[in-house]
Amino acid sequence: MLRKFKITINGETYLVEMEELGDQASQTAASQSTSAPTTMATPTTPPAEPAAVAQPATAMTAPMPGVIIKLLVTPGETVQENQPLLVLEAMKMENEIVANKAGTVDQLFVSKNDNVNAGDPLIQIS
Repeated sequence: MLRKFKITINGETYLVEMEELGDQASQTAASQSTSAPTTMATPTTPPAEPAAVAQPATAMTAPMPGVIIKLLVTPGETVQENQPLLVLEAMKMENEIVANKAGTVDQLFVSKNDNVNAGDPLIQIS
C-alpha cells in the first residue's frame, strides 16, 4: 500500500511517498543492504489556503481494526475540532476517535458493537 506524507523540516515542506511492506517483504528488505535511497524527497511549497472556504464533507475512517464500544455524538450534532466522537476498542485498548475539524455530524456509518477494519468509514462531518 502506497502512503503519502507531508513532512516539514527546518521550514521546508517535503512530500514523501512510502510503501508499506508485509512481514516477509520487510525481512527480505532488511537482509539486503543499499548504499543510497532509490528516490529522494523533493521540497514542495504548501499551497496557499483561501480564508473561510467551506470544505466538502468527507468521511473519517477507522485508523485500525477494532470494535465500536461507545458513540458520543448523533447525526445533526455540532462538534468542535478534536472533540471525542466515538470510542474504538483495539487490542484491549480504548481509543478515542476525535473530530478532525469543526462542523456538523452528517452521518454515522457505524453502531455500538460493530466490528470495523482499518479504513472503514466511521462518521461524516461537514
